[in-house]
Amino acid sequence: MNMFTKALSALTLASVSVTALAGCASSPETRILPLIDMTAWNYNEDDDVYYQLGIQYVANPADSTYETLGFFVPGSYFDATANGDGTYTVTVNKTKDVDGFTAKTAPFVLPVQTPGYAALEAPTTYTHDVKSYTDAGFIFIYAGARGRDHGAPAGVTDFKAAIRYVRYNKNLLPGDTERLFTYGMSGGGAQSALLGATGDAPEYEKYLKALGAVMTESDAVMGSMDWCPITNLNVADAAYEWELGSARTNLDEKTKAISEGLAKSFAAYINSLGLTDENGNPLTLEESADGLYHAGSYYDYMKKTIETSLNNFLSDTTWPYNANAQKAALGQNMMLPAGWTPRGPQGMQNRAPAAEDLDGVNRGKTASGTVDLSGTYNSASDYIAALNANEEWVMYDEKTNTAKITSVEAFMKNVKQLQKSVGAFDDMSGSQPENTLFGLGDGTGLHFDAIMAQVLKEAAPELAEKYKADLAKKDSIGSTMEERSNMYNPMYYLSSAYKGYKTATVAKFWRIHAGIFQGDTAVSTELDYALALKNYGSEVKSVDFTEVWGLYHTEAERTGTSTGNLIAWIKDCLK
Repeated sequence: MNMFTKALSALTLASVSVTALAGCASSPETRILPLIDMTAWNYNEDDDVYYQLGIQYVANPADSTYETLGFFVPGSYFDATANGDGTYTVTVNKTKDVDGFTAKTAPFVLPVQTPGYAALEAPTTYTHDVKSYTDAGFIFIYAGARGRDHGAPAGVTDFKAAIRYVRYNKNLLPGDTERLFTYGMSGGGAQSALLGATGDAPEYEKYLKALGAVMTESDAVMGSMDWCPITNLNVADAAYEWELGSARTNLDEKTKAISEGLAKSFAAYINSLGLTDENGNPLTLEESADGLYHAGSYYDYMKKTIETSLNNFLSDTTWPYNANAQKAALGQNMMLPAGWTPRGPQGMQNRAPAAEDLDGVNRGKTASGTVDLSGTYNSASDYIAALNANEEWVMYDEKTNTAKITSVEAFMKNVKQLQKSVGAFDDMSGSQPENTLFGLGDGTGLHFDAIMAQVLKEAAPELAEKYKADLAKKDSIGSTMEERSNMYNPMYYLSSAYKGYKTATVAKFWRIHAGIFQGDTAVSTELDYALALKNYGSEVKSVDFTEVWGLYHTEAERTGTSTGNLIAWIKDCLK
């Protein structure tokens, strides 16, 4: 492999030879990946932004529909000469600043907006959505990436390749490429978290080589912003049942046994992690009267997390308060896939029981009986009364304007929205988006949850064989399902319980926000990797973890907008 040494000048089209494996071919072939052309910039005068689109960031793209990117640069960072054809030749201006940043210090921001692990198409025209970021002095990288239909780890691999290409151009572009931040929501929040946890992880190398990615640069990021991340998929089914299983009704005995088996498995998982609280106290689960391990220090920590979310809401809210008018704090610049609409404050309504009975198992898609929080509340006491409509589970002290709850189960039954079947992410039919994610790139789904497979051995052995067969399959690169699952599990790199611990470069700065009412995933999903980050060591400088009361599956913020808060957070990280 020939290594790039330096650019001859800002106007030179340098190139680098990279080794790319054509699919699974054993013999490598050499491909040329050009640097960005500094004579071919476009300019948007209204926003004062120079930009280029359609830049291929790998030499051997798996899908050229997605594997290109666009650069969007504040106008002050360039001195430009018109070429006479609508494009500009530019050189970096090292003296001007934009909102406190210069061409030497400007950070880069990369959106990972892939809800449901969907593919993200690269931009083909200029988008004014970058303006909030470029006005703040940021350089915006808008990279396309493959989605779940291509199979894991395609999406994260593509974003890593794009990041490496950005750094490959560091001698030409303005900005500090070490100051690179990602953000995303839902499946995008998950992949943003993975980019933060898997910097230069060795498991990704063969996938990057297969694409002809730049292999001489790092793909580690400085910061990761994750809204409602649907991640930790290897234990997500078990986490969902431990939290929300108690809210299910009308389950047959077989499905009830699966739900309870998953809940007990989650307890074993938590107890294997070695998590501690801020004072170093171990966080574990203990068997409770119901046999489902709703007790112990981890349980108490989650209960406290829920209470903190509620008390933040009481502190933030001005009365009267209209729940219907509560706005999900969505940014204007989220770079969302076409046709995707975030769920607002009312969330997805509870679904009726499933009409079908797959393989003799009732999937448990039942309404959770959550309280009705529509209408206007004149005081905190009125709102608490509405929370307690079904049972008294919130205790409110009007004098201190604070509240406590009786149990995690009461919160789950009364407020958290039960939306998914038993096997929430890897159900018996293999029809979830996550099943497609762990397919082999042909758009069909495979079972991937080894915990579910183990539980089914006892509760539904006829189904266990389907899982066993899928878990044994390998992808075109030769990776096992376990290996691919580890690559898409931030805990594999963040927790000492896994072999991947400390094998990757982990982001220094983290911001993890979720709407606590959402039923799309368990609270423990984001809580666990936030705890793992806090336990990780001095490499991680800060973890802003917040569960936002009253919000569902959205870019959850206590106040303000997600875009404004994201920009402010990045600036705070760089002080």
